[in-house]
Amino acid sequence: MTTTDIREAPGIGRQTEPSTGVAEAVRLVGVSKRFGDVEAVAGIDLAVHDGEFFSMLGPSGSGKTTTLRMIAGFELPSAGRVILHGRDVTNQAPFERDVNTVFQDYALFPHMNVADNVGYGLMVRKVPKARRAERVAEALRMVRLEGFEKRRPSQLSGGQRQRVALARALINRPRVLLLDEPLGALDLKLRQEMQLELKAIQLEVGITFIYVTHDQEEALTMSDRLAVFNQGRIEQIGSPADVYERPDTAFVAGFVGTSNLLSGAAAEAIIGRSGTFTVRPEKIRLADDEASIDPDECSALGRIRGVVYLGPDTRYQVALDAGGELMVTQQNLRTSSMEALATRGKAVRLIWKRQHNLPVEE
Repeated sequence: MTTTDIREAPGIGRQTEPSTGVAEAVRLVGVSKRFGDVEAVAGIDLAVHDGEFFSMLGPSGSGKTTTLRMIAGFELPSAGRVILHGRDVTNQAPFERDVNTVFQDYALFPHMNVADNVGYGLMVRKVPKARRAERVAEALRMVRLEGFEKRRPSQLSGGQRQRVALARALINRPRVLLLDEPLGALDLKLRQEMQLELKAIQLEVGITFIYVTHDQEEALTMSDRLAVFNQGRIEQIGSPADVYERPDTAFVAGFVGTSNLLSGAAAEAIIGRSGTFTVRPEKIRLADDEASIDPDECSALGRIRGVVYLGPDTRYQVALDAGGELMVTQQNLRTSSMEALATRGKAVRLIWKRQHNLPVEE
């Protein structure tokens, strides 16, 4: 099996959106899902481009996993339509849809070795043994597990088991791969390594990945675009840079990274106009309370209330004279832990560019 085989499986055509020229892998039209009196997904519209790495990001209970399960066919929408590559599959069973799903628990067969786990789907479809071995070998090469064919799942690390689950999903040549928090059981260092591996694999095989996570770092690291879910609705869709640098709502600003909100009297006093504004902690610099500012800058006087030393940088919690507080993150280029901690209680002036005041909806 070659990489081209996976991208260009026989009989696959592309459905292009005439207005933009962008091919769509998945489109959800007014999709909602109710469980009794609970509305888990509240009438969302979403288009995922063919060949992109798309993440659905949000806290537990926000509707992202339910949305993924409706794309897979494990749940039927209460209303709306699910369209895969231009074909309405709303009422089709999971096995009738050209998608595969990778779950957090891997779901490997403990009594089978790696090769048999990966090739199981092909065996069920009665693919000849020689051809099956070729495709298993190619799938394991893609996930960097050559030479592991004879091992059992119990002899593998968590990251290796995750790669086996990924190879098993890819070997069936789905046009869309759905991943439901697949790295959640891994430790931090391995999870960070696997984020880069997953993105590299997706670029190599060239198929659409739709990835569910509550971890904003994962979404920012891997995604071409992402959708931020909250209470069954999508609050914002965009590239990682767009969502992080230009959040539409206070929820997005607070959930995607660390953010500060200024509103009410504090916003009027510091920014000079009413409304709710967000400014990222890394955009703010600490200065002496008597420091001067430029016309294109905002500033606020305050006192350092808390200090958290994080190694590469330090997080300062500053109580503002105008009311409220701001978080400031600064790299420790020349600052030791003792010097950082010694600033607690110090009067400071916070300074940032006016362009970094972003209005948001509450």
